[in-house]
Formats: sequence, C-alpha cells, structure tokens
Amino acid sequence: GNAGLLGAWAIIVLANVITISTGLSISSIATNIRVRAGGAFSIISQSLGLEVGGSISVPFYFAQALSVAFYIFAFTEGWRRVFPSHPEPVVVFVAFAVAFVIVFISADVAVRTQYVILGILGLSLFSVFLGSFPIGGRAGLSHEPVWRGSFPDADFWGTFAIFFPAVTGILAGVNMSGDLKDPRRSIPKGTMSAIGLSFLIYLVLAYWFARVATPEELLRNPTVVVDKAFWGPAVLAGILAATFSSALTSLLGAPRILQAIAEYNVIPRGEIFARTAENGEPRPAMYVTAVIALGGLIFGLTAGKNGLNTIAPLMTMFFMIAYAMLNAVVLLEQTMGLISFRPLFRVPRTVPFIGLVGSLFAMFLINPAFSLVSVAVIIALYVYLSRRNLQAPWSDVRSGLFVSVAEWAAKQVSNMSAPQERAWRPNLLVPVQETIALMGSYRFLKALTYPRGWIWILGIQTPERPEGLREIREPVAAFNREGIFSRLALIEAPDFAEGLQVGIEILRSVFFRPNVLFMPVSPEKEEQSTLQTVLDRAQESQMGAALFAQHPVALLGREQFINVWIREQSPAWDVGLRLSNLDLALLLAYQLQTNWHGRINLITLVSDAREKENGERFLSSLIELGRMPRGTQAIVEVDELRRFLPRAPRADLHIFGLQAKVNLEFIGQMVAQSGASCLFVRDSGLESALA
Repeated sequence: GNAGLLGAWAIIVLANVITISTGLSISSIATNIRVRAGGAFSIISQSLGLEVGGSISVPFYFAQALSVAFYIFAFTEGWRRVFPSHPEPVVVFVAFAVAFVIVFISADVAVRTQYVILGILGLSLFSVFLGSFPIGGRAGLSHEPVWRGSFPDADFWGTFAIFFPAVTGILAGVNMSGDLKDPRRSIPKGTMSAIGLSFLIYLVLAYWFARVATPEELLRNPTVVVDKAFWGPAVLAGILAATFSSALTSLLGAPRILQAIAEYNVIPRGEIFARTAENGEPRPAMYVTAVIALGGLIFGLTAGKNGLNTIAPLMTMFFMIAYAMLNAVVLLEQTMGLISFRPLFRVPRTVPFIGLVGSLFAMFLINPAFSLVSVAVIIALYVYLSRRNLQAPWSDVRSGLFVSVAEWAAKQVSNMSAPQERAWRPNLLVPVQETIALMGSYRFLKALTYPRGWIWILGIQTPERPEGLREIREPVAAFNREGIFSRLALIEAPDFAEGLQVGIEILRSVFFRPNVLFMPVSPEKEEQSTLQTVLDRAQESQMGAALFAQHPVALLGREQFINVWIREQSPAWDVGLRLSNLDLALLLAYQLQTNWHGRINLITLVSDAREKENGERFLSSLIELGRMPRGTQAIVEVDELRRFLPRAPRADLHIFGLQAKVNLEFIGQMVAQSGASCLFVRDSGLESALA
C-alpha cells in the first residue's frame, strides 16, 4: 500500500539479504564447531568467550521470553475476530496455558503440534491461492499492480522498518541445538530452507496483494487477505495457527537458552536453572520463562497495546544484535585465517560482512534510541561478566585474535626506521636463583612496572642450588593477577652468570624483549668480574641496567621520597635531545613517583660556585622539558658527594648513574652513607626522558 509492488519487492529482498547472509553465516560456523545447547549462545561463546556470549544471550533470552506475550496477544486478536464475545483476558490466559502445557510435556509433543499447525498454514495459503481466480464470487487478480508507491503513510525506510521484524525468526531452530541429533547438518539445512521458503512466499504474496486490491484498500484494511481469499475462515485459522506457533516456538526455545547460559554459571545461582528433568526438559528454566511471559501478558492487559508497542522495538534490538554478532564471529574467524577455522560449509567473506552491516543498519533504522540503549545494556553486562572470571570447558579464538593483532603490529613496527622512544615502557629482565629473592623484590618490581610494564623472570637453576626455584610460578601468577604482564623462563646452567648470558642472548631476538636488566646486588657477596661480564653483555644487547642495593634495615622506608643524583654537566649545560646516562634514571624515578604517590628531588653537585647558576638553570629546564611531576625539587650545591650525602634531603631511595666499570665498593659505601636503599642505573640508548 505504501511502496507499490516494486518497492515492496525491494523491501522484501533487502530484508532477506540480511537474514540470508546471517543464515549462511550460522550454517558456516555450525559446520566448524560442535554446537552445544543454547544455539546462538553456544556459537558466540565458543568463538569469543563466555563473557561475550553471555552479554549477548542474556538480553536475547529476555526478549525471546517476552515475545511469547506479543504472540499470545496477536492470537487473541484473531480469536476475538471470530468470537468477539469472548473476554480478552480469558482468551489470553487460556491460550498461554495451552501453549505452556504442550511445551511442558515435552519438546516432542510441541514439535508434533507444529506439524498440525503447518497443515493449517498450508490450507490457508491454498485458500489465498484460490482467491487468485474469479470463482466463488471473488474477483481474483483483477487489478493492475501499482508498481511505484506514493508512500502516503511512511517513506521507504519507514516501511522497511515496519516490515523487517517479519523476517527475524531465523534463530527458532538454532535455539533447539541441544535437542538436535546432528546440529552440524540440521542447522544449515533447516535454517536455509526455512529462510528460502519464507522469502519465496513473501515475494508471491506481495504480487498477490498488488493484484487483488488497490493501494487504498491495502492501507486501510488490515485483514484484506481474509476478504480476498477464496475461503476467509481458512485464512483466519492460518493467522491463529501462525501466532500460536510463534508463541510455542518461543516457549520452547527460550528455556533452552536460559538452561545453557546457567550451565556455565553466567547468571547467579545458575546451578538451579541448569537442571533438567528425567526426560531432558529444562523445567526450572521453563518456570522462569513462564513467569516472564506472564508478566508481559499482565503488563499488556493493564497498559494496553501502546504499552507493549513501547517496549517492542527494544526486544527487536536484542534479536538484531544477536544476528550481528553471529555474522561478526564468522567474519572475524575468516579474517584471522586460523587453521582451526575450516568449516565444511564455506561462504565468501562478503556474506558475513553484509549480514553484520545490514543488521546494524536495520537496528538504527528501526529505532536509534533503543539501539543505543541495547548496546549500553550489553556493554554493561560484558563488564560485569568480565569481572566474574568465568571458566569455559573450551578454548575460544580471542587469544588467536590478540596474537593476530600483535603479529600485525609487530610487522608495522619492524618496518619503522625511527626509534620507538615514545613507546618505551619498563620491561624488566629479572634473573633469579631462588624464589625467596624474587619475593624480596616483589613490591619494588611492582612499583617499577605497574600498570603498563612487563616482567620477564629468568629462573636459573644451578647444581649448587637445585631446589632454589621451587614454587617460582606462584609470584609470577601473583604479578599477572595484579595487572602486570609477567612471563617465566627456566634455564639449567652450570653457574648463574652463564645462565644469565644465555637468557639475554635468547630474549634479545624476541619482539617484546626486555629493555632493562634488573638485579638485586649485595656488594659483600657479588663477584665484580662476573657482574661486569653480565652488564657488558646486557649493553651489547641494547639493554639498560638497574642494580638494586637494598639497605638491610631501612629497606624502602615509607616508599615516598626519591633522590635522583645527576652528575655535573659543565661545561655543556644545555638540555639536548639526549641526556648522558640520565634518561633511564628519570624514567624510573617518574614511574616510582606515580605508584608511590611520592616526590622527586633532582640533585646536582658542582665543584665551582660559578657553575651553580648553570646547574639550577639546567635542572629547571630538565623538569620542564621532561614533564616531571609537580612538586619535583631542583637542588644544586657546591660540594662533594661523600661530604654532602649524609646531609642530603632524606629519601627512601637514591638513584645514581652506573658507570661503564662497575664498582661494588662504591655501591656499598652509598648505601651505608645514605642510610637508604639505592638503585644504580645505566641507559641502553633506546630510551629518552624527553620524548
């Protein structure tokens, strides 16, 4: 009536392009995985994880359960056209009770009932077909079709939005996946044949309407099909059968979705709703679905049709998001090119792309406001489920997705010739011989790396300490739990130095390689020659170094004040693009200050009073250009380190530059004289505090 025959065909084709694409995507993914109970929930969860599957399927379940009320009201309208004296509430509750009893008995009874309904629908369509001929007082196909519509009530896209929900029942069979003997074969055959047959009937019916009635009749008479068919009562019976069948289908499928969701603890107290009766029927889930449907019926009776019509678009949105996500799953797996994606039924990449874009387009076309609301609901559910640490008995493709993204990013970075100073973050290599040593540095390592840094723990097992690395995996797991990416590598070596050198050689070739060698040192126990060899090897691998000498009594104090000691820069006091062995010290100081919520002092000692002003200007520029935290103090004194250190501002950590030749005696003296823990750092040349 609005669009004319060509416009109607265009709307039917466009709507079915989306559903056919989605059906093909479902068919493809169904032949690649073992589809468990729950239909769309199972497909999405096995690909993108329980969090995504749950966030999509929980609102989809509620929409499916509430749709029962809509179908029952549609059935009631048809019934009261035949029996106008029957009270609406009585028809509503009796129809619902009959549908629920059929489903409650078993899925077998419900399916057998559908065969009867199918027969009635076939009879009604046959009556429509006979109405094409001038028999029984009918005019038949007596009108010339109006090819182009004038759109008096709604424009093309408005008409499309009204029609589109008529093609959104494509998951009815998929929802029964847990009851199918062979989902891998049944889902593609059943879904695609149902979509294809419905598509054909819609096209033929559009032509029939255009030939039996004028556009004015089609616009003003919602039951014109009853009037124009050969035998109107058969069509009324078909309307009743179709609406009752839809209610039956929703009552049958919704509890199975809930049961599947509950089985994996996606919802609280899931063990209750995951139970099934002896015949396999999800009885607790049925009761909940019945309560939700009854709530919709009561709301409809009290608020009227307008009340139901208000929430109808929101329900459609959840159906559309489910279709969009099913297409996204196939498109994602195809794009990633993982060997695990080898469906028996293959479709071109354009198919899920059309289904995805079309579903999203239809959503925002039908109701932009409800589209945004539905997306917000799903995002909120995803955030909630992500915090639940759900465990699935299968592996999904998320890790593969992240690996693919990382591989792509690695290739892009490898092709860049410019240094990546602005992407620098503290990725520490921490060699240990004993688990207890790692535990002793745990808090300090966390402060150095949280939240974006990494920790590579290199466990070196030597003959003299064969049991030193017992339970080493526990602190590694603790770092990961606290949001710090950490990895463990174990090496057997004749001694610590050789094992560390091997570890450095191996890790220098990985893409996300460590950029700082972190080693706790004890000046009385270390061998200077061995330490020097290790530091030289780290420097050859363009790895910075940080030697941590912890005060035996003060430890890290209040974890608040940090003194960074900067050597005299005379005669060249300019802050250039590069700082001489100072970049890593400033970066680590900034990192510690952020996590400790502390304060930094930059201290420079000059030997000539005439250089003091230059030093102050240098530190002021360094604070500004290095964007050091507010409250950073610049201190310049004319003095020597050994004399000034005892009266320097009190600090919980002192950071010094580490010279090319390590001096363990000097390290010990600094710890003793400062009365605090000290960190001795050397740049790798790949970091910049000014970037």
